[in-house]
Amino acid sequence: MRMHTNELETINETLFESIKHVNEYGQEYWTARELQGVLGYKQWRRFSETIEKAKESCENVDNTAVNHFANVSKMV
Repeated sequence: MRMHTNELETINETLFESIKHVNEYGQEYWTARELQGVLGYKQWRRFSETIEKAKESCENVDNTAVNHFANVSKMV
């Protein structure tokens, strides 16, 4: 079950900091697989649908989604 807005407020900054990555340019980023669990999604399929909706929302406010969402593959 995914979290609702009021439940997200209870997640503290430390949790997000603990899964934060920083690239060689000092830019912060989070991986979707790690955020999936933090945000309460048990199935990747459901979370990937949410990511697609977030990309659409980004474009709807005149931001370019590729500037904010990197498509990366991780070898298993």
